[in-house]
Amino acid sequence: MGLLDMIGPVMVGPSSSHTAGACRLALLARHLLGEKPRRVEFGLHGSFAKTGKGHGTHLALAAGVLGLKPDDERLKVSLELAQAEGVEVVFREVELGDVHPNTVRMVLEGEKERLVVTGSSLGGGLVRVFDLDGFEVRITGAAPTLVIRNVDTPGVVARVARILADDEVNIAHLTVSRKKRGGEAMMSIEVDRPLSEVPLRYLGYLSYILWVRQIPPVMD
Repeated sequence: MGLLDMIGPVMVGPSSSHTAGACRLALLARHLLGEKPRRVEFGLHGSFAKTGKGHGTHLALAAGVLGLKPDDERLKVSLELAQAEGVEVVFREVELGDVHPNTVRMVLEGEKERLVVTGSSLGGGLVRVFDLDGFEVRITGAAPTLVIRNVDTPGVVARVARILADDEVNIAHLTVSRKKRGGEAMMSIEVDRPLSEVPLRYLGYLSYILWVRQIPPVMD
């Protein structure tokens, strides 16, 4: 355990779980969308729904989708900033079942994409996105992460691993999920360093790759 894990993150707000963690979850969702959202609906579960307002969760979530970090002073006026930027922000209470009490389901709509991102704030500013459009993922924001949506066909995982190896990028954690055999699948790959630009573009050119996102760490 490091010093940051004991004393918590540098942040604006009263709670590492409800403020810093919430902001990081929304920031990861913004990176996953890959563009500025036009509309975001936050479904607040458990303690996020019951006590989030008093802890600044609403402000933190709005700040994250605008690309702000937990220590940004503008977090306090994030709802006003969202309105000024033309980003519609909606909050609802939802029941998500047997998940962490600090969980949020985010429905993001941009010009090109619509994504449903679900994640939990685990305490001390630590977070985990665990569901993306119904696919199991593991995105913690602690390391650079590749997220790849692809056609479920033999050899895709091996091909992606080879491209990373050729760029001397080491895989720290790999999650693969599919909804049905031969349909769509998704990989989330935490790596030791970001993939270089040329192999990253090459991945996007492959016929069985539907889209690629390279997500930067959000824990710094």
